[in-house]
Amino acid sequence: MAPEFWTPGMTAPLEEFVTRIVRRIEEFRVDHGLDRADVSVELADGSLHRLASISSDPGFGFVTLSPHCEAGEPEELIVPLGSIREIRIAAVEDEQRLGFAPPAETI
Repeated sequence: MAPEFWTPGMTAPLEEFVTRIVRRIEEFRVDHGLDRADVSVELADGSLHRLASISSDPGFGFVTLSPHCEAGEPEELIVPLGSIREIRIAAVEDEQRLGFAPPAETI
């Protein structure tokens, strides 16, 4: 039986994968002269999450997604890497005040 989705094989640690995603977001932001980038992740269940950040913790094939939330309602999603269907990077629209913030050590 074939799996529902295909995940590319990992040849580097999960931390390297997340570092490269964050670097790609930063390159997009710089290449397009943007102050912030809008980053969203679609999961295999079809849910869409606008991200404030992503972390390689806890590891072991899982990443932590920190979506933007209503004030006072913090949320983190720990998901298996294979559940990520798409990561979309775009310009932040004028009316949006949210955006992706790279980890402090990359600034």
